[in-house]
Amino acid sequence: MNTGRIYIDRGWKFSETFSEEKTLPDYDEGQMTDALIPHTVKETPFHYFDEGIYQMVSLYRRHLFAEEEWKEKMVLLTFEGVAHEATVYVNGRKSYTHHCGYTAFTVDISVDLEYGHDNVIAVRVDSNETLDQPPFGFAIDYMTYGGIYRDVYIEVKPRAYISRTVISTKLIERFEKDGKRFCRKGAVIAKVYNEGCSGREVLTAYIRRKGSEEKLGSDRTEVTEGYTEIAVRIDDVELWDVENPALYELVTVLADSSKGTADERIDTFGFRKAVFRANGFFLNGRKLKIRGLNRHQSYAYVGYAMPDSMQKLDADILKNELGVNAVRTSHYPQAQSFIDRCDEIGLLVFTEIPGWQHIGGEEWKDKAVDNVKDMIRQNINHPSIILWGVRINESVDDEEFYARTNALAHAEDPDRQTGGVRCYRKGIFQEDVYTFNDFSHYGENAGTAKKNSVTSDSGKPYLITEYNGHMFPTKAFDSEDHRLEHMLRHARVLDSAARDPEITGSFGWCMFDYNTHKDFGSGDRICYHGVCDMFRNPKLAAYVYAAQQDRTPVLEISSAMNIGEHPGGNTGEVYIISNADSVRMYKNDELIKEYDVKNSSFSGLIHGPVKIDDYVGDALTVHEGMPPGKAREIKSLLNSVAEHGMYRLSPAFMAKAAVIAARYRMRISDAVELYNKYVANWGGKVSIYRFEAVKNGEVVKETVISPSSQMHIEAMASSEVLFEKKTYDVALVRLLAVDENGNILNFCNDPVEFATEGAIEIIGPHILSLSGGAGGTYVRSNGTGKGILSITDGRGQTVKLEFKVSGEGGTR
Repeated sequence: MNTGRIYIDRGWKFSETFSEEKTLPDYDEGQMTDALIPHTVKETPFHYFDEGIYQMVSLYRRHLFAEEEWKEKMVLLTFEGVAHEATVYVNGRKSYTHHCGYTAFTVDISVDLEYGHDNVIAVRVDSNETLDQPPFGFAIDYMTYGGIYRDVYIEVKPRAYISRTVISTKLIERFEKDGKRFCRKGAVIAKVYNEGCSGREVLTAYIRRKGSEEKLGSDRTEVTEGYTEIAVRIDDVELWDVENPALYELVTVLADSSKGTADERIDTFGFRKAVFRANGFFLNGRKLKIRGLNRHQSYAYVGYAMPDSMQKLDADILKNELGVNAVRTSHYPQAQSFIDRCDEIGLLVFTEIPGWQHIGGEEWKDKAVDNVKDMIRQNINHPSIILWGVRINESVDDEEFYARTNALAHAEDPDRQTGGVRCYRKGIFQEDVYTFNDFSHYGENAGTAKKNSVTSDSGKPYLITEYNGHMFPTKAFDSEDHRLEHMLRHARVLDSAARDPEITGSFGWCMFDYNTHKDFGSGDRICYHGVCDMFRNPKLAAYVYAAQQDRTPVLEISSAMNIGEHPGGNTGEVYIISNADSVRMYKNDELIKEYDVKNSSFSGLIHGPVKIDDYVGDALTVHEGMPPGKAREIKSLLNSVAEHGMYRLSPAFMAKAAVIAARYRMRISDAVELYNKYVANWGGKVSIYRFEAVKNGEVVKETVISPSSQMHIEAMASSEVLFEKKTYDVALVRLLAVDENGNILNFCNDPVEFATEGAIEIIGPHILSLSGGAGGTYVRSNGTGKGILSITDGRGQTVKLEFKVSGEGGTR
């Protein structure tokens, strides 16, 4: 990062229409609306809307007082993200146009400012999807929104300053200690790019741990024109890893021998070595199977326009709630705050240039090549990034075009490998890693395709970048059987990828549901492809991922045990998803069975789903007085009927049943009575199932399932403390309709109403219908002090959440 940023996210005016007149300093702003950055040109409904509502040419403008002492310096204006074509004006004069909605750009406005006076910065924003630039040109399976949706800031620099730094690390003699990875010696070789240097300058660089002021190693050298290479060495380096993401800072100081310190820059980085090989992905020499999800940067109502707290929250959800070790930023570079958080928590990142299937003409391609350069230069020092995506997602081969993008990526960053996501087999392979969207699994076949059926380059690394998704869209309110199959499909692919040594890893499609164009989704402008809903509430499939980590106990049962939900009244397949050592299943406080999670049929997973195969336990012996042998045979028949139903039993089963019936002189009515009593519970007393997750001999989590008789809303805020810093802050409030045991009620679609008081406001509508027993809202700060959110359901029950908004920061 650069020191001394002046954030100007506050104080903007906005108009949905543009004219040159509106860029002039004396334009009357009376008809314009106030805008805080991040800002969207149009808030959208949750679903059922036309994407044309955010396509427009709009205008933002802001006043900026230029201090007299800035006059002999460089004044740099940076926009971190403007969707999608941005033209910057200073005092009515056109200064610069940027042709990408997903990369940052900086404008030197030094010569355009009037020092000691008020100035006007204006931005023409074109968010039309007809622009001749990536990702536009044909259908796109995600909405692209519009607006100045990432931070804006000013930097006032001396005439000679550091423009950027490229850090390369070298590791010598790696070792482990107390579960952490180190190397005896580490070196940073940094290219420090400068502007305006005269030859009298000296560059000093030193390394420190992030959060510490102690210098661990330093060096000093004379500055050369363009860039200066400097090396700093330190001992006992702690390596950046997914389990221990150790971060360091490189501080570079540019000093003029006659004037003293001229400029300083601080860059966060990590010592680590990440490489894809044909036999796997290796991080610091340790083989690691990548297990990730794809992420869009969109949110309900406001599209891309969310502050840092929400970007960081998504990274935390991926790592801590969903248990993945990697994320793909589909299908464009994402916010620095998101990638920063990935650095901090140890989440691997595959990032790629904007685009979706379509390749345009020569000018369009030139812009895509520029996007490669900007993507890498703006993200090169993030240790979490392990792969550059240099192809347009799922595009056809274009050998000349992709030779350019690949060569540029290697020139900009010789240390990282490249990939290019494709959805067809045996294409021209120009990158370092063959990255493929494997949608071959349809439920009854292998989870993944064999590498040799996808690519002929057997000696190259192979990575699956998408799976499932559109092959089995799933809503939170779908039938239990549908939600179960969705979970099993994710489990099958994860399991297959884990067991195949030729697959370096996989990224599921995708983290959460998202708004999309009319050509995709379920007709309501939503793609229900996520393992979470749009508010990041987990669907059943999410727990397969969550169970692969060991930090937080996971225990989820795939069924509510309501036989009326299933055809023919049979329970069907029911699975336990847990990261415990074992799970005990009780029925009406009688132990039925203890399931060892290691006995999952998904042998490639650390903690695979386990199918429940016994609803009877020892009941036939204890309550019916049957001899053990007889009880065992009859129990087997009852459990088979529970899973398959009366009308899907095989001839072999029917023959076995006939033999057992004859042996014990049982009638059909006897078997039905036992089934209703011990499995279906038809007409009997209420069955209460209790599951205990056992880890290291202790119960770490418990789930109780019984017929629901009560409903209430459970509200969970991502944070109850908001900070008014450079801009407003936001908390995600996730809502679940749950029963008296805390189980989600998937068929509850009741309305809830939001009301706020104090220093907060709601983003989006004040009335929401739950979907599949889940929903959410966003609380936004609008001042300082206390704020209260009241959530009232259709039954008149109210839940209140209290927020504290701390005032810090502001604007010029």
